[in-house]
Amino acid sequence: MTSPLNATAGAGRDGVVAARHLTKWLALAATPTFAIMAVLTAMIGGGPDMLCGAGQGSVLGGMVPMYLLMSAFHSAAWLRLIAERRGGS
Repeated sequence: MTSPLNATAGAGRDGVVAARHLTKWLALAATPTFAIMAVLTAMIGGGPDMLCGAGQGSVLGGMVPMYLLMSAFHSAAWLRLIAERRGGS
């Protein structure tokens, strides 16, 4: 069975390398994006929190904790980058 990248017409070695490079940068972008969203949501208040966390009374309810958890779950790319930099020195 062939890889979907190899089966694509015109997908050469350069295309595969570019796709992997883009994927790495997108993975690194997720953690700070969710962290910024958490800070902005906390600063602005109201808005999405009113819709998602209203009346629950739970500390874990609302958008800010969700953004912080998503930031933590997506931090693997950053941890891998730090480990590579430390191991390469």
